[in-house]
Amino acid sequence: MDETEGSAGQPGPAERSQRSSVSSVGARAADVLVYLADDTVVPLAVENLPTLSAHELHRVVRDVLQLPDTALEVFALWLVSPLLDEPSLQFRRNVFFPKRRELQIRDEEVLRLLYEEAKANVLTVRYPCDLEDCEALGALVCRLQLGPYQPGQPTSGSLREKLDSFLPAHLCRRSPRLFAALRGRGTKAGAGEQGLLKAYQEVKDMVCGEHETPLSTHYRAYLLKCHELPFYGCAFFHGEVDKLPQGFLHRGGRKPVTVAISLEGVHVIDSREKHVLLGLSFQELSWDHTSPEEEEAVLWLEFDGESEGTPVNKLLKVYSKQAELMSSLIEYCIELNQAVEPPAPQDLGSGPTTAPGSSPPPPQQRPKLRRQGSVVCSRIQHLATIDYVDDGKEIKRVKPKRTTSFFSRQLSSGPGSYSVVQTADSLEQG
Repeated sequence: MDETEGSAGQPGPAERSQRSSVSSVGARAADVLVYLADDTVVPLAVENLPTLSAHELHRVVRDVLQLPDTALEVFALWLVSPLLDEPSLQFRRNVFFPKRRELQIRDEEVLRLLYEEAKANVLTVRYPCDLEDCEALGALVCRLQLGPYQPGQPTSGSLREKLDSFLPAHLCRRSPRLFAALRGRGTKAGAGEQGLLKAYQEVKDMVCGEHETPLSTHYRAYLLKCHELPFYGCAFFHGEVDKLPQGFLHRGGRKPVTVAISLEGVHVIDSREKHVLLGLSFQELSWDHTSPEEEEAVLWLEFDGESEGTPVNKLLKVYSKQAELMSSLIEYCIELNQAVEPPAPQDLGSGPTTAPGSSPPPPQQRPKLRRQGSVVCSRIQHLATIDYVDDGKEIKRVKPKRTTSFFSRQLSSGPGSYSVVQTADSLEQG
């Protein structure tokens, strides 16, 4: 991300921030522009804007869009701007709204807004996806924009004209075969159009229930597919991590990353290569942050790993001016998870309950992505991490163990909680 983010009540993930949402201010009224995920503008004439609460403004937006009351929980107002000088006010998904409840929504317009936001995140590669998943998602976009597939229409050539409406930009580019092969993508070159057309042919219209429409079923199918992505519904933050030392002089430097935080955990995504570097549930990490007053702002993530086959505890530094905000969001997500009663057993992994007379949601094709080489799999070997021990005075690099966690912030209860590696009597310092 190239901008600082904020929200009315919570941090936010939107990006189109080059315009002010308050176009004119008078003594009593102001014209407010609210942007939706599809870049539609909702103009509002608001009385006494300086005294209006975020909740009241949220209700005004919902009334104008004629959304049901459930939209209060589903969506939030986000303030987005590079420097928070001329913020853009955006109506987006609430990061604290659980995915399992999302699929219980029946209102078509609510589903459409969620679909538009998810689609934008896929097309801009904010949600990195493997090729076959991009094709499956693009096929659903084809169905929604072009209608049911008709034999012979469209052709791959006609899809090519608007390919960037269905697939991320990096899958639409046409690289020379040799160059693509050198990048290890020779088998994927030109496959986007044919793969998209084949996936479009396989999209089937389901029997709709009493209160369902064909569009609603496909919106829900798109969202269900996105739910397989571990970073769906996250708040996103900009940061940098250390590069691995390279070359004769062991030069390092830093690489830009995106940190994605949700109710389920934390993911660190390579901003250039568009793949996950590290994915951790809250049970798998301990964390803290360094405030700018002390030194450079850093979010510290500690997790279990290994070095040369030996279990170790690793420490990752994420340099970011938003480190304190990320740390607070992690803590709040954990508190929310602990406060909410777990869902009934029938709700776990089985999607929403089906109302009488309505059709069930589309079947899930497979569990969360675990393909070898998938963009959603962690690439810890690409991270410059620290193995350390706290001897009471300073942190020392060790090979390969340490006695206790450096951080007090961690989810200490529940199954699979993060635990430290037990050490031997002596430590070999590196």
